[in-house]
Amino acid sequence: MKKLLLGLVVVALLAAGLGAAYYFYKRDQAGDIRGSSTREFVTTDVPEKPVEHAKGIDWPMYGYDQQRTRVAPSKLRPPFRRVWWFGARSLLEFPPAIGFGRLYFTSNQGVTFAVGAHNGGRAWRHFSGRCTASGPALSGRLVFQVFLNKRPCNSDKSGLTGQVVAYYNGSGKVRWAKTIGPSETSPLVKSGHLFVGDWNGDVYSLNANTGHIDWKYHTGGKVKGGLAFANGNVYAGSYDHHVYCLRAKDGKLVWRASAQARLGSAANFYSTPAIAYGRVYIGGTDGKVYSYGATTGNLLWSHDTGGYVYSSPAVWRQRVFAGSYSGKFFAFDAATGDVRWQFDAHAQISGAPTVLDGIVYFATLDTRTYALNALTGKQVWTYPDGQYSPIVADKQRVYLIGHARLYGLVPRHKR
Repeated sequence: MKKLLLGLVVVALLAAGLGAAYYFYKRDQAGDIRGSSTREFVTTDVPEKPVEHAKGIDWPMYGYDQQRTRVAPSKLRPPFRRVWWFGARSLLEFPPAIGFGRLYFTSNQGVTFAVGAHNGGRAWRHFSGRCTASGPALSGRLVFQVFLNKRPCNSDKSGLTGQVVAYYNGSGKVRWAKTIGPSETSPLVKSGHLFVGDWNGDVYSLNANTGHIDWKYHTGGKVKGGLAFANGNVYAGSYDHHVYCLRAKDGKLVWRASAQARLGSAANFYSTPAIAYGRVYIGGTDGKVYSYGATTGNLLWSHDTGGYVYSSPAVWRQRVFAGSYSGKFFAFDAATGDVRWQFDAHAQISGAPTVLDGIVYFATLDTRTYALNALTGKQVWTYPDGQYSPIVADKQRVYLIGHARLYGLVPRHKR
């Protein structure tokens, strides 16, 4: 009996040792990875380069450019004063596209609006009858918006459908509509093609003029964030713990990269990727911001933030900006992932930041917008509204997206 008990004790100790070894192995696997300033880092691939848009379009899509770097050439700086506001009567989670003197945006309840940039007057609205968690894209005479399922908006049942809709920007009339899975991927438009994803795990390329599906690629999980484009490829994160690089012309897989392994489930990717310096930057639900090689998919750095990173990064002057559910906002070194500075907002951050003229803007879930010096992290201005991605701009105004209001702002000294 004593030998049996001794044997059981030895087995238990071995099991405990193996368990501890596995724990530390997984913990170490999920540790931060420091990057290199020479490996797959292209200093000439900068987001500050001028972006050419079609005439009349000031802010064509979520993230501003096709690389989704969230850096725009506006020279307007805080402090600001309000010149008008527009009430949407429900949550505004995603910012407008701007063009032809109008702002185009869709509320959480599926109502798409066009309002005048000068005075906030409504030009048209369209009721979809569907839920929405994305922003529109503007190209030529068309506005593109994706939709989730029909109400109730918190439904996550299988078999639900979503839509991609193209509206005429002048009248709000529907040019075409295509049924896909429920979608919350803010559309990407490039060279007459529209790129979106859906909850079925599919990534699509559609003809922007007709809605015809040119190709479809299936991932292993829901595709919720928007896609980014660079050098002939489109990039998407998935809820199968991977980031994908697909050839834009035919959907062929170029590479698939994993989130870091860890105890429990690995990261899912809700964040829309940003492409700059030959890198892909994206946030994960494991609390990390990741950097992958844009041509290889190699994991080049990762850094923990202490909370979920739903925030889509902004990239400017070799800095990567992202907020976290930890309540902290970070500026990372784009090459190494080192923290340049961090700011404690004391509230969860879910939406994406925007950089305008050296000022980085972000909002917290307790409905406050912050403006920080992007080089130093010093606070320069704040506004008592804003919840997700708070700022877009044209040459005349900054537009702040509040919880259910849209504000037209000008510098305080400007008439």
